[in-house]
Amino acid sequence: MRDYIILSDSACDLNQDIRKKFNVEYIKAHYNGEGKDFDVSIDWEDESPESFYKRLKSNPSAFMTSPPNVEEWYSAIKKYVEDGKDVLLILLSGGISGCYNFVCNAIEKIKQEYPEAKVKAIDSRCFSVAIGLLCCVASQKREEGLTIDETYDFITSKISSVHQAGWLDDLAFAAKKGRINSAKAFFGALAGIKPIGEFDKNGLVTVIGKAKGEKQAYPVLLDYIEKTIIDAENQIIFIATTNKMTQALKYKEMIQERFHPKDIYISYVCPTCGVNIGPGLMACYYMGTPISEGLVEEKKILEELLSK
Repeated sequence: MRDYIILSDSACDLNQDIRKKFNVEYIKAHYNGEGKDFDVSIDWEDESPESFYKRLKSNPSAFMTSPPNVEEWYSAIKKYVEDGKDVLLILLSGGISGCYNFVCNAIEKIKQEYPEAKVKAIDSRCFSVAIGLLCCVASQKREEGLTIDETYDFITSKISSVHQAGWLDDLAFAAKKGRINSAKAFFGALAGIKPIGEFDKNGLVTVIGKAKGEKQAYPVLLDYIEKTIIDAENQIIFIATTNKMTQALKYKEMIQERFHPKDIYISYVCPTCGVNIGPGLMACYYMGTPISEGLVEEKKILEELLSK
């Protein structure tokens, strides 16, 4: 069996320690902020998260993102192929980015030049550490001895089982960028309200309920996780935050005490996804029951929990 690389871009939000532990590679995406172009480092080499989100909040229209282009993907993949490695790519949702299509074009070019190489791409239909979660699970499968084809099949079978359980204080950013569904009733920063979102089958986030402040949100989210997670004690759980680290640390403690997962990681959302999410995200990501059509079951669960 040929060795294979697990590759993503900055959108996976896996920091250096996590990438090293799971042997996951990434290439840098890009953003333009206030007239300047930047390559996006997951490791925040050029600016702190606090500084970035302060600037973004004060002037959101001055920021935009772009994925690595076809030539950048081609060069990155070629490096591994020439080293005798196959490549499994796990990528930002094709429903919100051109990244997946760029990679497919790069792969076609690679196949023409290196027909013996095996390069496979997965549209994660999610974003941020949800992609990172899939990358880490793929790494575990690689360690178990699965081939690139077997790992590809396993990950694609689990995409519709990735859940989000958390809130976004201000939906205006995500709604304007097409990153969230059903947001009209929640536009703007709503004082004291915590809109709770979940992934749909298309990789967008739909608001499925709203909690009245953090006091209600935390226990409701924990109960929601309990009803939707599978095999919690053997899971890797990720918590993503844009500028809510205090809340993320509190959430981590609650999840650890309630579910005792194998690992919990907290990661800041870097500009690749952060520009389009905006300030105020605090959510965890995990594997669970398959997402229902139209989020019917998930909405029902949350409505019952919020009514208690």
